Amino acid sequence: MKQKFLLLASAAIGLLAAFLAHAWLSAKNREVEAMKAEIRAGQRMVKVFVAARPLPADTVVTHDDIATLSYPERLVTRDNVGADDGLLVVGRRLLRPVDLRGPILWSYVEGGRGSERSLAESVQRDMRAVSIPVSGPAAVSGLVRPGDHVDVLGSFALPADAAAAAGPQAETEMVTMTILQNVAVLATGTETARGRSQRPGSTGYGAVTLLATPREAEILVFAQQMKGRLFLTLRNPGDTGFEKELPQIDFRKIREELEGLNAERQKKRP
Repeated sequence: MKQKFLLLASAAIGLLAAFLAHAWLSAKNREVEAMKAEIRAGQRMVKVFVAARPLPADTVVTHDDIATLSYPERLVTRDNVGADDGLLVVGRRLLRPVDLRGPILWSYVEGGRGSERSLAESVQRDMRAVSIPVSGPAAVSGLVRPGDHVDVLGSFALPADAAAAAGPQAETEMVTMTILQNVAVLATGTETARGRSQRPGSTGYGAVTLLATPREAEILVFAQQMKGRLFLTLRNPGDTGFEKELPQIDFRKIREELEGLNAERQKKRP
């Protein structure tokens, strides 16, 4: 009986010791996490590019391959690819593999940092840089910046349907249409993502350079020659949506749809 009691007492003491050890370790872990939180709160965080998936060597980087992650500023070096440098990395080849969520460094990228790289070196393979004459209100009050994504709209004076066959002197009407959607901005004036000013609202440019396919470049050049004007609409960085059936807008279309559009907008109000 005495031996059985000693065994039970030993087991109880062992369980108590295990419980106390677990409680002590849990308390220490909480202390460590609290210290980490205090450290994070007391330092500036900056966004850098990391791999959105494991990237083997020789990968030609696409937009889907990269993501941004916040790092403590003291851990970020000049070799890190910063959040403003995405367009300078996309389309370039990796010299070494990068693990999932691993930071992308300029030393991993073909050509390196290249602070003096030309705009041509920032253009992806099989793409083209093309400039269009937009500024001020046509460029969202001049607030479109290198690295943004935009839609390109055109407002043109076209022959009215009823008079289209009447020759050069035919009556014209204004028509607005969306020409291209979700287009990357390479430069505003002569300012690229690499040399971008940190001053918001720097509006002194008369042209915007876009990243386009060869066919899209033809459309943009032709649109510039038409009697009318081009406009940009600015997208949220995470918005990659595509509107499939955007109509051409003229006065008749506005008159037909205005009431319905306003009713739909009221439904969406919070």
